[in-house]
Amino acid sequence: MPYFIITCLLVIVAALCLGLYRVERQSDMREEQRRQATHDRQRVLDFMHLMAEALGEGLSRQELHQRIVHASILCTGALSACIFERTAADTMRSVAVEGLFPPHRPLPDHVKGKLATRAKFIEQVLRTEEFPVGEGIAGRVAETGRGELIADATRDPRIVKHEDSNLAVRSVIAVPMAFRGRIFGVLAVANPVDNRLFTATDFSLMQSIAEQAALALHNAESLSVQIERKQLDLDLSIASGIQQMLLPARSMVFPGLDLDARYAPAQRVGGDLFDVIVLSPTRLGIAVADVSGKGIAASLYMAVCRTNLRQIAPRHISPAQVLVDLNRTMEADIQGDLYVTMLYAVINIETNRVTFARGGHELPLFARREPSTGAYLTHLVRSEGMPLGMVPDDLFASAIEDRMEPFDPGDTLVLYTDGVTEAPNDEDKEFSSSRLADVVRALHTRPAREINDGILESVRRFSGEAVQRDDLTLVTVRRA
Repeated sequence: MPYFIITCLLVIVAALCLGLYRVERQSDMREEQRRQATHDRQRVLDFMHLMAEALGEGLSRQELHQRIVHASILCTGALSACIFERTAADTMRSVAVEGLFPPHRPLPDHVKGKLATRAKFIEQVLRTEEFPVGEGIAGRVAETGRGELIADATRDPRIVKHEDSNLAVRSVIAVPMAFRGRIFGVLAVANPVDNRLFTATDFSLMQSIAEQAALALHNAESLSVQIERKQLDLDLSIASGIQQMLLPARSMVFPGLDLDARYAPAQRVGGDLFDVIVLSPTRLGIAVADVSGKGIAASLYMAVCRTNLRQIAPRHISPAQVLVDLNRTMEADIQGDLYVTMLYAVINIETNRVTFARGGHELPLFARREPSTGAYLTHLVRSEGMPLGMVPDDLFASAIEDRMEPFDPGDTLVLYTDGVTEAPNDEDKEFSSSRLADVVRALHTRPAREINDGILESVRRFSGEAVQRDDLTLVTVRRA
């Protein structure tokens, strides 16, 4: 009986000791798991920190790729890493590599003897190697969007067996660098240190790293776009400022004339031009022009056109001859299907006359009192001519003509581009020259500035919510 009791007590003690051992063992395992989880989180945080530093340095896409593979090696303990990208031809190619990452395919015989340079040579081979999407581990990951872990690659028939032992693949992980449904590439690491094999924990870590890498690439792209937009905005601001400097003041003083001009490009810079050139104490030249386009290209042509006009205008009495010379000078500068319409007028306050030539431009609008009735009338004056840069010099010269009109005290001349008369409303109807004439007729006793205010306000009311689709220029001159 005592023996039986002692035996039972020993069994109970042993069971208690075993239970305590298991509890202690499980506690140790949980502690190890916690340490491993903490370590893995720290490795991901380290990777994020490295990516943040890379973005802060403003690296190029290629440099960022290289930083990603370097950080992947540091965080996973792999001996080599590589990034593969999908090309437009639906193939895969390496864009960054560090370490002796094994080529995707067997090396050709003629290059096996060149392995003395090792890493640099392998990098060169990888950068020139392309293979179809779906082929090999990187190709499969790109095709499926799912990462792969091949823990023991020595037994996997899908892994290429290179003759050189330095290129042997013991273990490999490939994961997609994906963000918001877009795959930026495939990140692969091979051969952990100490001859160990990658584990499921390593695979989970690589997936987290790949997510952070994709986010870094996305942010780098967004940052690059923002920088480019800011640079474009700066360039446009400079171009707009230069263009505004080239334009004369909205209001200028010339004896016997009341002049006001308005300019509103559809974009930051535009293809309209107006200029006022003092030719003598009694003669004033006024030009309004429109290039067949908008934006920076049109503004460049306008700048060239203005420079040439200012050199040519003082040489001639005839506005038509000014346009003939300008067409000849601009012929080499106007390319493709671009052309320039222009109306150039010379006001002579001594003779009370306006002489103008029209190179395919909008008709000038005159407003004057009818001597026989005393009524104030507006009318568009026609003349022959065609746009600059559209036809050879001889044909242009034969088509252009001078037209002379009286310009007595109280008369008004309105020059404009089609941005005024062709301004659309919500129903896609145009403002038209007839509406322009009605506004000028109603405001004929007002100063030039108030006439322009009235015209622009009428255009705005007519257009409503419609977006301005063309550059707008308006020049009004009243004979004092």
